Amino acid sequence: MSGIEINKNLRIAIEASLKAGEVIMEVYDTTFNVEIKEDKSPLTEADKKANDIINSYLIETPIPIISEENKQIDFEVRKNWDSCWIVDPVDGTKEFIKRNGEFTVNIALIHNGVPQLGVIYVPASKTLYYADNIKNSAYKAELSNHNTSISTILEKSKMLRPKNSEGNLIEVVGSRSHMSKETLDYISQLKTEGKDIDIVSKGSSLKFCLVAEGKADIYPRFAPTMEWDTAAGQAICNAVGINVISKETNKSLLYNKENLLNPWFIVSKR
Repeated sequence: MSGIEINKNLRIAIEASLKAGEVIMEVYDTTFNVEIKEDKSPLTEADKKANDIINSYLIETPIPIISEENKQIDFEVRKNWDSCWIVDPVDGTKEFIKRNGEFTVNIALIHNGVPQLGVIYVPASKTLYYADNIKNSAYKAELSNHNTSISTILEKSKMLRPKNSEGNLIEVVGSRSHMSKETLDYISQLKTEGKDIDIVSKGSSLKFCLVAEGKADIYPRFAPTMEWDTAAGQAICNAVGINVISKETNKSLLYNKENLLNPWFIVSKR
């Protein structure tokens, strides 16, 4: 799509995500080791290498970085930030280990707790999603290689459009690895309201992308997530009018909180 203009920070985030995707796939095609972190989550060489690359790009900006794989900075320092990057170098490490392709690079720019820009890159399929919330615009580009130029990306970009249908069929996004009892109860509640339910399963932040691009109606997440799991996905959803609503506050999720753990949430136009 010609005529798209992107700002400097979004350009940097896109370039970082593509370069990270390249090294992730280099590890993906090898026999890699899996470590278990203190929080019991898995870690691979891909997480570490991608994190180093993304940091090398973002550190060129004056904006501080929160990344899953960085040492976390004390809130006494973070509370004074009006802006920050939030990064997950490999979202869906479990999917990476399973080699099902459903893992992503997530990079978001936050201002006063609210996502401003978001990039989600799917290295296995070379699919890029990106959004600018100031312009309320979000796009998807199918790339042929990780080293695609920004000008070519803009030419290949297609605007994301969520579903408008208010029919009886509701497509609900479920997790490949984390379908909780509470999520199943929520789906059962929709059925009691007379809705026909179709479950769409995806790993990682691709669940946000499904709703943003009109391939699903709603994504309930009643299980733990961290800010780096959701910030980029929320940016992309918000840019096309999709809400990411906390079950605790009934308001949009906020970022750079004292506790980086998210509350449960629902992603939908409702």
